[in-house]
Amino acid sequence: MGRHHHIHYVGRFAPSPTGDLHFGSLVAALASYLEARRHHGDWLIRIEDLDPPRVVSGSAERIVTDLARFGMTSDRPIVFQSERFAAYAEAIQSLLANGLAYWCGCSRRDLNADGSYPGTCANGLPPGRKPRAVRLRVPAERVRFVDRIQGPVSCDLSVAGDFVIRRADGLAAYQLAVALDDAFQGITDVVRGADLLDSTARQIHVLSCLGLPAPDYAHVPVVMGADGGKLSKSTASDPVRSGEEIHALRAALEFLGHPPPLVDFESTWAWALENWTIKQVPARPPGPTGLWGADG
Repeated sequence: MGRHHHIHYVGRFAPSPTGDLHFGSLVAALASYLEARRHHGDWLIRIEDLDPPRVVSGSAERIVTDLARFGMTSDRPIVFQSERFAAYAEAIQSLLANGLAYWCGCSRRDLNADGSYPGTCANGLPPGRKPRAVRLRVPAERVRFVDRIQGPVSCDLSVAGDFVIRRADGLAAYQLAVALDDAFQGITDVVRGADLLDSTARQIHVLSCLGLPAPDYAHVPVVMGADGGKLSKSTASDPVRSGEEIHALRAALEFLGHPPPLVDFESTWAWALENWTIKQVPARPPGPTGLWGADG
């Protein structure tokens, strides 16, 4: 997949509303925003509230407010995945009708020891099994793409086996929803954290099965906490607090390989917009920052 020179650039930031904006999210948002601006394109926010039990009340509003504090607002109305359930159901129905997906009656205990799916229901439900989830058949050949930061990636989806696109609780699975929403919003370029690199091949395969184009991908390094673990909402990382915008913005730019001059917030933004280039973003994190751990 090469650059879409002839296509209007559309990028996005797609947080899950399971907590407040933290430094790791800010890094991903900033990279996607600056890349969209660099290409004179649109930058969209999508709220991935696909899993109602995990959604934290008020989180989506706070994330959007925090992004705005940093000068990042969506160029189009914000899309919520919770409003897209009918579109997901239609796509799943189409994949079932075309034989590209099938009903599966297995539970977790029916998986192989390594978590891979043995294909038990691939040719029909065994006697006595009731349909629980829907799985998408995976290709025998490897899925290949060139990541604009991580370089060439090749993934053999058959190692983990056919994957779930409709969960046993009736909700669309993450891989299907994200792929479909990227196509629905006309996303040409996905810039996000490298922790999602493993999902990319599955999302490319979903799009291919639906006859939809895949965007270009660029995966920025993941921010690690002082303990070497991924910095996230689940590690009690401090949110990016009010009044710390300039420090957080400078630290995020530094992490992304763009150390800014010592200037005020507005001048830092102007510098970032002028100097941003994805070629400068490192493929690997520069090491634990310790900046935004529990002591914040």
